Amino acid sequence: MAKVGICGSDVSYLVRGAIGDFVVKAPMVLGHEASGVVAKCGSNVKTLKPGDRVAIEPGVPCRVCDFCKSGKYNLCPDVVFCATPPDDGNLCRYFAHAADFCFKLPDHVTLEEGAILEPLSVGVHACRRAGVTLGSSVLVCGAGPIGLVSLLSAKAMGASKVCITDIDENRLQVAKSMGADHTVLVKSGAVETLAQKIKEEMGEMPNITVECSGAESSIRLGILATKSGGVIVLVGLGPAEVKVPIVNAATREVDIRGIFRYANCYPLALDMIATGKINVKPLITHRYKLEESAKAFETARTGAGGAIKVMISCD
Repeated sequence: MAKVGICGSDVSYLVRGAIGDFVVKAPMVLGHEASGVVAKCGSNVKTLKPGDRVAIEPGVPCRVCDFCKSGKYNLCPDVVFCATPPDDGNLCRYFAHAADFCFKLPDHVTLEEGAILEPLSVGVHACRRAGVTLGSSVLVCGAGPIGLVSLLSAKAMGASKVCITDIDENRLQVAKSMGADHTVLVKSGAVETLAQKIKEEMGEMPNITVECSGAESSIRLGILATKSGGVIVLVGLGPAEVKVPIVNAATREVDIRGIFRYANCYPLALDMIATGKINVKPLITHRYKLEESAKAFETARTGAGGAIKVMISCD
């Protein structure tokens, strides 16, 4: 193992011991945003060799169920996914993983960028599910790591306008520096008022909203702000049940779509980085050694020092 980024889910498992139906019932190794260097290969592995630098897609499905065969392997009920109970993660020195879920990095792509492929793939999948294309007008709710990679993905896929919201002005400034066309602070005010503010800021209602916070108020805002006939995709995971303006969405034909991880997104995410379409390096704000993991997780939990993505070196 080389680099492992800390995800919000890692922090949730450490602090709360659960995310929805996924409950930690026994000791579990954390970490799933990772890259490494091949140390040894199984006898049947033909695509990799020792010394290859790889990004590690953390979920290995069964490959034979209907979901896997139809290309939606992220929905496989038997997937083994790093750091999702009861499966151990890869924040460690060595880790054994399926070769077909390891992606060789070009020489000019760093191991840190390889680890960022995991959250970037979430952004890619969200934008694919939402139908982002040339000329799309996109609202991203939440300027955390997933909101920022969704911003990058939307711009790379051709969105002409991207507006991003958050309750933290500093995060909005980061988003602006990474290509956001518009930013809206949503720390206070009625959602109806904020939806109007977004429309005024963008000059139109967005036809696509990517909700990355999971907060009930943000989901409500996302629905109300989306143009009639548009799409909102729910990426952020918050409370198990929320109150939303469902009649508003239904009568305006605003499609509400779920997002669960990603499928077949690593190759595109890697290509976006390798070709220079996007730059993920500004996301990495803090770096720690494996022995400093406790400190790294505290930084990720508190957001101290403007932390966005905290990276741990395992080598």
